[in-house]
Amino acid sequence: MHNRRHFLASSAAVTLPALLPGLARAEKPWPEARTIRVVIPYVAGGVSDSVGRRLLEQVSHSLGQSIIVDNKGGAGGTLGMGEVARAKADGYTLALSAISPLTLQPHLMKLPYQFKDLVGVAPMMYSPVYLMATTAFQGKTFEDMVAAAKAKPGSIRWATSGIGSVGHIMLEQVQAKTGAQFIHVPYKGIAQTVTDAASAQFEVMTGNPFGTINSLIDQGKLRLLATTGPKRAPNQSAIATLAEKGIPEANLTSMFGFMAPAGTPADVIARLNKVILAEIATPTIQDAMHASDNVSLTQSAAEFDAQMQQESRNNASIVKKANISI
Repeated sequence: MHNRRHFLASSAAVTLPALLPGLARAEKPWPEARTIRVVIPYVAGGVSDSVGRRLLEQVSHSLGQSIIVDNKGGAGGTLGMGEVARAKADGYTLALSAISPLTLQPHLMKLPYQFKDLVGVAPMMYSPVYLMATTAFQGKTFEDMVAAAKAKPGSIRWATSGIGSVGHIMLEQVQAKTGAQFIHVPYKGIAQTVTDAASAQFEVMTGNPFGTINSLIDQGKLRLLATTGPKRAPNQSAIATLAEKGIPEANLTSMFGFMAPAGTPADVIARLNKVILAEIATPTIQDAMHASDNVSLTQSAAEFDAQMQQESRNNASIVKKANISI
């Protein structure tokens, strides 16, 4: 959908000369002539890639530094996030991810890392979640979906990007609020989900908007039933949010941003935050976000970290009240 002629290929680096000096420090200045590795903890092809790779190309140019993008999908993003949590805290390993592997999954399962093992660097955007029907579902509306799942429990298969994902929590909240019963179909990421959606392997799915999903909507292979967010999605203003449909508990969005191992030097984080936010503000990135129905965010590293802490507390309450267990 977007011009990707300069995009990083999966696990390939954009190598640039060190044009800008690093900040003076007692040790070696950052960034040295070393590659910065950014782990995206999802399989290639999702919303993190669609905007993130374009953004990272610009960050690479701005820093005068080579950046390699490494997709490490699995377990709802927790495998890749765990790898970043264990990395050396020197500014050369970062995560670009939804914040849910840090703020949601730890409340649902035992993980080899904790919230305190990572620190916020910079937000990128929030993404509404689309609830969509495939051509396997004959109903037309969200209310039709709920009615079908109540009349015949288990007749509606609901696909998400994984156990413990935001889509999974939404499913649980819709069930708790309406009494409908769905069959959860968890995937390891969004790429295979949308492939199977195109061939109607299940009735409904949740996912963040990006090129492939938007294309399937345009083709009529996916049909929007509801969206999420503090307001209606910019490019889908005719579709009501789940809050408007009386289920505010399920009206969850996905926040994406950059994280680093705890202990990463404060001056490194400050410089990364400044460069990332400056590139997010460019027309190229703003246009890419708007086209895919995502909304950019501007926060300091401290503000981003504080918001993630608040999200973690909110999710803990949601999981407890809904009695969600995995």
